[in-house]
Amino acid sequence: MLLAEVARTSREVAAASARSRKTALLAELFRATEPDQAPTVTTYLAGRLPQRRIGVGWSLLAEPVPPAATASLTVQQAHRALDRIAAAAGPGSVAERRRLLRDLLAAATAEEQEFLIRLIGGEVRQGALDALAVDGLAAAGGARAEDVRRAVMLGGSLGAVARALLADGPAALATFRLTVGRPVLPMLAHTAADVAEAVDRLGPCAVEEKLDGIRIQVHRSGATVRVYTRTLDEITDRLPEVVAVTADLALAEAVLDGEVIALDAAGRPRPFQQTAGRVGSHRDALGPHAALPLSPVFFDLLALDGEDLLDRPTAARHAELARVVPAPLRVRRFVVDDPGDARLRAGADEFTEQTLARGHEGVVVKALDAPYTAGRRGTAWLKVKPVHTLDLVVLAAEWGHGRRAGRLSNLHLGARRPDGGFAMLGKTFKGLTDALLDWQTERLAGLAVDRPAWGVTVRPELVVEVAFDGVQRSSRYPAGVTLRFARVLRYREDKPATEADTVEAVRELLPRNGNI
Repeated sequence: MLLAEVARTSREVAAASARSRKTALLAELFRATEPDQAPTVTTYLAGRLPQRRIGVGWSLLAEPVPPAATASLTVQQAHRALDRIAAAAGPGSVAERRRLLRDLLAAATAEEQEFLIRLIGGEVRQGALDALAVDGLAAAGGARAEDVRRAVMLGGSLGAVARALLADGPAALATFRLTVGRPVLPMLAHTAADVAEAVDRLGPCAVEEKLDGIRIQVHRSGATVRVYTRTLDEITDRLPEVVAVTADLALAEAVLDGEVIALDAAGRPRPFQQTAGRVGSHRDALGPHAALPLSPVFFDLLALDGEDLLDRPTAARHAELARVVPAPLRVRRFVVDDPGDARLRAGADEFTEQTLARGHEGVVVKALDAPYTAGRRGTAWLKVKPVHTLDLVVLAAEWGHGRRAGRLSNLHLGARRPDGGFAMLGKTFKGLTDALLDWQTERLAGLAVDRPAWGVTVRPELVVEVAFDGVQRSSRYPAGVTLRFARVLRYREDKPATEADTVEAVRELLPRNGNI
């Protein structure tokens, strides 16, 4: 299959407004796809690279390469070229990746180049990428979308399911089962404004602590324990304490869902970046383990001693969890089995306040009758956490890429220093609509004091309100702090820069044990 067919379909899907039309376009392409090519094609059209990361940033992608006049590049050729780019390592690897990337782009037409650049840069925008790919694949293979979705969540790979379905038909989906040792995509949560709203939406429910740790899925089979991340990467060798704790449980076989978190001597969570740094370390875990032990906290049980529990309700799964996992290893929770009971609703609010006082980031409210819908952000789990906002000043902006090319996108955010200047806290391009991108490009161009190749630096006059999930220490920025997951809410042209939030106000939001 030519890459041009994939690029054309991606463009047409992005341009289509109706979901039915998007699904039909994908189904048409999938029907024309050979089963062996299905993993690559479906992954591309879900907006991802099979290689995940290939070591190519926007600085390389921005280098112009004359396109090919006619389409001849196949999907297989592109895939192999990206494999070679990803494999480049050691001295001279940057130059080698540049050479290989230029060779790939030179073989691509202008439309194919645009698609490849957006794909590599994570800028494919088609709307509901994974869900659309599942629906299109189901239509192409004559299967029910829910059956394809379940196979993907249990198989952990859209590509593997695509190959099986297109080669052997709907019956092949039954081969994808929950298997100990093969991770499944985790169930995710939507948001609710507060606990009262969540209870009203879910009915009988449990309110659980939302830990600011790293999601883990632990598989135990006899004496063998394996630990996976939410992206299904195995990290067993980095978490010996999790392996030891799980191996001591009185069970033969299980799949556990939970978090791993660093706690201080008082049992309060340490800053997220400490947990993330420890989990992310590829070095021998004994050193980090001794310096910063991690604690597993489990909140769900997907399989136990040969039985698949995915379709059992939350209440039943938790009863089994409580039977085999001791309380110190389980997440704290408060059950509201009668939403009409005012005392239980008050208790849920009190539990939430206590959770925040213990230093956690909020709660997750879970419907007691819901199955475990792996791999989906369903409405049976609702997360509730305080929304932090700050009024900050735009100090600079970087030119966008992909669909944002030609517009100022990534904002440099600053807080007021005591001397009246501004200290940069970080960057964000999240939360920006097309209309807002157009507006800020024009507005910031008028404030520009310098125009380097990457964007503009501006007079510190424009105030922007941002939401964020927390504050953490950072040696990268001059104030020693940065924001986690900042996103733009709105511009505050009604507010002068002298009324923007201060560095001190930001530092006060650090966790109590996160002092610099």
